[in-house]
Amino acid sequence: MTRRRKVGIAGAIVGAASAGVAAGVAVKRYAVGRIRLRPDLEANEPFGELRGRAQTVTTSDGVGLHVEVDGPEDAPVTVVFCHGYTLNLDSWHYQRRELRKEHRLVFWDQRCHGHSDRCSREDCTVDRLGDDLYEVIQAVAPGPVVLVGHSMGGMTIMALADRHPEVFEERVRGVALIATSAGKLAEITLGLPAMFAKLVHKALPPTVRALGRRPDLVEPSRRLGNDVAFLALRHLAFGDSKNISPTVVDFAETMIRSTPIDVIADFYPALMSHDKLSALPVLERIPVTVLVGGEDWLTPPDHSKAIADSLPRSQLIEVAGASHLVQLEQPGVVNDALRDLVSRAWRLAPERRTA
Repeated sequence: MTRRRKVGIAGAIVGAASAGVAAGVAVKRYAVGRIRLRPDLEANEPFGELRGRAQTVTTSDGVGLHVEVDGPEDAPVTVVFCHGYTLNLDSWHYQRRELRKEHRLVFWDQRCHGHSDRCSREDCTVDRLGDDLYEVIQAVAPGPVVLVGHSMGGMTIMALADRHPEVFEERVRGVALIATSAGKLAEITLGLPAMFAKLVHKALPPTVRALGRRPDLVEPSRRLGNDVAFLALRHLAFGDSKNISPTVVDFAETMIRSTPIDVIADFYPALMSHDKLSALPVLERIPVTVLVGGEDWLTPPDHSKAIADSLPRSQLIEVAGASHLVQLEQPGVVNDALRDLVSRAWRLAPERRTA
């Protein structure tokens, strides 16, 4: 096997979490072709087309963050959405579509993702993301806020609690932590037997570093490997993969593929070393919803249960059959949970409202 072919396969592994389902080009194309022939109720959904009032928030270290504000400006609460690793603000498509009439919404691309500026590898840390969120809140979210984070976005909220606990006393009225973890991501099994999981975790860090150093070789291979990524992402990130819309899978895969491989490599060590369990008590006085897919292999339900156990007053929702991209797979469940959270946040803390 040539070096280029090896790098191409490895790029697909990182870009879509795993490409182990690829058993050959002919089989792959046949499988994808059969999937795409099924009825697709989401075929006409305008993914990536919903837009808000765009602006740029420049951080204290000079990074321009792309921000979009949606919904009525006079809404009593602003809901701030923090997306996950390798995604962008469009990953909240269904939440924007359904909640924009009710609430003032803020969506932002985390540094190096989407339309936000790149930064140095040294600044690709979860702590820096927490600082970014603080600056976004200060710039575009006046008054009470509810924070919603998916995967890395949930870690961003935990970093905010760790570095700026005062904002939870003064501004934050509720938090939703979706398919995320407070730490120990390096111990997840990805649904593999323990021995194989150990080998994967041993091999991934050097592989990711190597890929990040040669984006010129990896990126063309990622573009050529769309069917591999489609099957892998459908298998790992969506629980009920037989019924998930191919258009939704394509949409998620496009977001992942648009994230440069060196960005994926730069953030990977920060996510594996993330540990913010000690910051969770900052959230004890506000309503917290912890939501996870029952079939999530990337941030397994046990990680959400550990968060909920640290926050006895929190509400834990495990969505049966769903996986890591639960906000795309089961948007109705997620939207209902967010509506309930905003209602509880406003109702249970009237004495803390900001005029």
